[in-house]
Amino acid sequence: MNDKDKAVELHAIQAELIKRRSELIKRIASVKHDITREHSSDWAEQAQERQNDEVLEAIGNESRNELAQLNKALERIEAGIYTTCSQCGEDIAIGRLQVVPYTSICIDCAS
Repeated sequence: MNDKDKAVELHAIQAELIKRRSELIKRIASVKHDITREHSSDWAEQAQERQNDEVLEAIGNESRNELAQLNKALERIEAGIYTTCSQCGEDIAIGRLQVVPYTSICIDCAS
């Protein structure tokens, strides 16, 4: 892959990361809103609502973790080190970054 094609692919990955970041921010806000809503006065309903809150909290935690990884990947793009393996210093294949855009290590180091 030549440098121009690589730059186009990196730009596409960056655009997808930015889009995903926006989706995650909206999801986290929605989860936060849903968890802080007032619960029913019915005990049986409250039990179900609390179970739902636990699921929402897990979704929120997962979304926050993904957002943190995504932000790190965007920082690496801005710093010009996105395609450099953080362990061995070799290039990370564009194909790997397309599949696992948050990764900071090459396939050899991941193995």
